Amino acid sequence: MPQSITFALPWPPSNNHYFLSLRKGPMAGRVIISTEGKQYRKAVADLVLTQRIPANKLTGKLAVWIHVLPPNHQRRDLDNLPKAVLDSLSHAGVIRDDGDIDDLRITRFAVRKGGELQIRISEIPGCATVSGHLFSGGQIA
Repeated sequence: MPQSITFALPWPPSNNHYFLSLRKGPMAGRVIISTEGKQYRKAVADLVLTQRIPANKLTGKLAVWIHVLPPNHQRRDLDNLPKAVLDSLSHAGVIRDDGDIDDLRITRFAVRKGGELQIRISEIPGCATVSGHLFSGGQIA
């Protein structure tokens, strides 16, 4: 039977604040995690410990649902949101790698003061192909 976990995370920094593109010096052109990004990673890792979210529990291909409760009514693109979150979950050991995700769903809900993300991660039963199609020995129609 597939396993799943559900938990809440704080509002992440935007990708513009999570990542830092170096423009000068010997590392020019490289993208690194910013100080704000490292602080968010640490906050997620701390929550994983305090909420007793199991590390390395889920294996194989994963489905991730992110329920977004934004901190305000500011206009924002949902497709920019998951990178910092999935990177932090991988860093904290909740998921092995975001490349294991074959089903990613993001839904916006009502505003919540401070913002919050409600996360559900589930194993996908069956065998996933490279293209992500599930099958059990037969051909894909």
